[in-house]
Amino acid sequence: MEREKILIAKLKSGDQCAFGELVESNWDKIFNRANNLLSNREDAEEVAQDTFVRAGRSLVNFRGECSISTWLYHIATNLARNKHWYWWRRKRFASISLDTPIGEDESLTIADVLASDAVDPAEENASLEFMKILPKAIDSLPEKYSEALRLRNEEDLSYEEISKRMGISVGTVKSRLSRAREYLRVEMEKLK
Repeated sequence: MEREKILIAKLKSGDQCAFGELVESNWDKIFNRANNLLSNREDAEEVAQDTFVRAGRSLVNFRGECSISTWLYHIATNLARNKHWYWWRRKRFASISLDTPIGEDESLTIADVLASDAVDPAEENASLEFMKILPKAIDSLPEKYSEALRLRNEEDLSYEEISKRMGISVGTVKSRLSRAREYLRVEMEKLK
């Protein structure tokens, strides 16, 4: 008990070695408690780490009414229960990890089977629709804006090249492109 009082005094003074000693002497007990409550090694490790972080922040409030290991045990229990209810509300028990092997003795996982470079039909449809209405929207813009937009996007010209081609300053080119994009947003909404 005297040893624990010395340890607590060192901890409250900010002694990092004492904190390391606290973690080392209590890690297994805290980890096992969390693992018993969560039945998940990764979650238990996280709870154990969080327990010591929380204890480190709250040491000034430790009154010594129980042993420090009991105090850590209660912190770990509360954190593990919170994590359990967090995952329960999100139906974690009904989910499957994408890293789960498809069969016994297989290196192929669910993620390997689900991974696909195929285009999503909804995305492809939206893209086709966009490509269909874009030229109409550009044609509806005032000439000075549509010309700047075409030179930039279709011919891939720099601001300086557009400036020379149209006989206007670079600042005006940037301004026209900005306005063209604004007009284009409005026109695209009308054509949808």
